[in-house]
Amino acid sequence: MTQAYEPGRGPGPATPSEEDLIRLLGEQRMGALATNGKDGRPVMSTVAYAWDPAERIIRISSIEGRVKVRRLAADPRCALYVSTTDFMAYAVAAGEAEVSPPSAEPGDETGRELLGMQAPFERPEDEAVFLRNMVEDRRVVIRIRVARLYGGGIALP
Repeated sequence: MTQAYEPGRGPGPATPSEEDLIRLLGEQRMGALATNGKDGRPVMSTVAYAWDPAERIIRISSIEGRVKVRRLAADPRCALYVSTTDFMAYAVAAGEAEVSPPSAEPGDETGRELLGMQAPFERPEDEAVFLRNMVEDRRVVIRIRVARLYGGGIALP
């Protein structure tokens, strides 16, 4: 049953549980990464990410030399914002980031970590191609160790 509200009224804010926030982070794959610019102002970029709830780590693939990678090297404080598809609830995972060395050889530690962030390949030979491309692209892994998790909205997932 749908509840009717008077004009100018609607549902009140909802306070999500830790489990709700963890689930929301796991359900989404895209978010907005907030880093700090040189002048201290927040700078946002849309990123694809992988969430490991057991370790409370968010992993983001990027390329050595990208602006977000340079900003995180200067100031590792950051946050990732994700929302439900209808934008009625959100989660923010804040912490400090570390950046891996770029993948330098197919199958190295960085390449394997990047591979672990992907869906399995249907063809076994695609794994070797993926690992080679990670080296050619100078891919890195941004790891955010989540120290604070919060969120809200008016409807919880």
